Amino acid sequence: MENPLPQTQKPPPFQTALLAGALAGTTVDLSLFPLDTLKTRLQSSAGFFASGGFRGIYRGVGSAVVGSAPGAAFFFCTYESSKSFFQSTSLLQQQSNGKNSEVLSHMISASLGEIAACAVRVPTEVVKQRAQAGQHGGSSLSSLTAILSQRGSIGLFGVWRELYRGWGITVMREVPFTVLQFPLWEALKAWGRERKVRTGRGMFGDVYHQPKNEVSAAESALYGSLSGAVAAGITTPLDVLKTRVMLSAQRESMFTIVKTILKDHGGSLRPFFAGIGPRVMWISAGGAIFLGSYQWAVNTLEGRSSRRL
Repeated sequence: MENPLPQTQKPPPFQTALLAGALAGTTVDLSLFPLDTLKTRLQSSAGFFASGGFRGIYRGVGSAVVGSAPGAAFFFCTYESSKSFFQSTSLLQQQSNGKNSEVLSHMISASLGEIAACAVRVPTEVVKQRAQAGQHGGSSLSSLTAILSQRGSIGLFGVWRELYRGWGITVMREVPFTVLQFPLWEALKAWGRERKVRTGRGMFGDVYHQPKNEVSAAESALYGSLSGAVAAGITTPLDVLKTRVMLSAQRESMFTIVKTILKDHGGSLRPFFAGIGPRVMWISAGGAIFLGSYQWAVNTLEGRSSRRL
């Protein structure tokens, strides 16, 4: 008897997205922290070696430990809840048909997820990147203390603004990134599920068994790596601007930094792609770890592991 074609996969419940997202975020940030440090130093206006070079590549890891789990959990809870909402209403179907509405759902859900995650991610990034660049002795705690100590001169609102310095450019970087990565990841997963139904086996040999038609963690990791690499390369200029905004000694607008970079480098666009190699490597590997571990956690928590014991 021929297997039926898979239906649109139902998003996991809130608790599953919360736990799986927290696990995925912590795993990827800690395992790839050294590459992130090198990328930050390559993009620093002070220069790679002046910012620490290859020394102390785990500077700032404390802020990553604190911020990774809640940031990723915020993202996936919002992302999966938004997907569930769009699947349960005809809001997008009225505007588009078939796969187009599904892609649009993934794009909007990913955008909302990133905005939610930035509430945690931006302060974490500010503290982490200053430590990575060797400021305040390369310590996350010292970097945070230095910001909080300004309360007397700039007030509580000023401290808040300093912690969220680069909010705008971070959202401008993250939203286009996820709008590229997550619809591509979801499309590859949908293709993987259809292939699994047709052939009876997953890409890595896991056996098809209805209703466990979700892709395996290894397959999700492969798709996450490919989609992450594409999105990372395209959005590198936005990442460069975000790093410069967060590391600048004084508050500067994104447009001022763009003009400064163009002026200092004779109008060349090359500085906007500084660190593209480590960034693509880091996010490609990170996409595999992040979305692979997320899928593993979801499959495990939901009892949807597609590999026969």
